[in-house]
Amino acid sequence: MAKGRCISYLRVSTDRQGKSGLGLEAQRTAVATLLKARGWSLLTECREVESSKRADRPKLTKALAHCKVTSAALVIAKLDRLSRDAHFLLSLQKAGVEFVAADMPEANEMVIGILAVTVQGERKMISDRTKAALAVAKERGVKLGNPNGAAHLRGLGNDAAVAKVRELARERAKSLTDIVRDIEASGVRTVRASQTN
Repeated sequence: MAKGRCISYLRVSTDRQGKSGLGLEAQRTAVATLLKARGWSLLTECREVESSKRADRPKLTKALAHCKVTSAALVIAKLDRLSRDAHFLLSLQKAGVEFVAADMPEANEMVIGILAVTVQGERKMISDRTKAALAVAKERGVKLGNPNGAAHLRGLGNDAAVAKVRELARERAKSLTDIVRDIEASGVRTVRASQTN
């Protein structure tokens, strides 16, 4: 790392958190405290409102590219703000970008590897609890989801969102075309038949 230079990456998962600024402000304070203690200078701050499940985060990509060009370290408030995916975190280590979590600034590669697996396990537990709660709600007769699908977005004046949902659905269908053709070529014609093979 170029002596004392860093890029900060702040992330919250929802628009509501992003608009409140509270989650971002707490992260900014943690990063600023680390920088002051170490005498490091901040080149820029990248903020993102995106789920940690997504690996394709434009602001993170920009921050990492900036780190590589300037030989700066990526500074985050907590490891889970970067990702809860062990593979993703370990691939960052291999990409040659040094990153430091303000809540554990002395963590080395081995500790980060162990914590990466731990935060991934935490993500799975959160997912399992959410699924269990939704199943209980469904058993109680609560209707889940929106029966109109993405069409309800039109009423909000969000035609672009509806178009994006359709585009993603078309891309997904297109990506499955070859797989479906291979399955059909093997003689399977129904879902039930594919489950018995």
